[in-house]
Amino acid sequence: EKESWNREKLSLQKSLKQADAELSKLRAELRSEAFLRELGSDSENAVLRRIYGKYLRAESFRKALIYQKKYLLLLLGGFQECEEATLALIARMGGQPSYTDLEIITQHSKGFTRFRSAVRVSIAISR
Repeated sequence: EKESWNREKLSLQKSLKQADAELSKLRAELRSEAFLRELGSDSENAVLRRIYGKYLRAESFRKALIYQKKYLLLLLGGFQECEEATLALIARMGGQPSYTDLEIITQHSKGFTRFRSAVRVSIAISR
């Protein structure tokens, strides 16, 4: 009888130790899950901030490229206009070209040319 009680006592002690080990594992999991939930919201915010920062940098880069494209198109337009005027003058060089010939060759008004020059100056100064 004593022996059966001792066996039962040992089996109950084993099951108690297993239950304690399982309880400690579950408590550790609960702590880690709670920690991850708290950290998760912060990490999601950090991820969102990082993605938004990348978006802002990409948008800034895109706007800078658009600005550079407009600037280069403006410069090329000016060079093209000057080249056309020069080629027309060379073609007409039967005698000395006069100022009226230059006015005829250029297709833009004087105000437009002044505006374009002012824009080029302001872009050069800002760069």
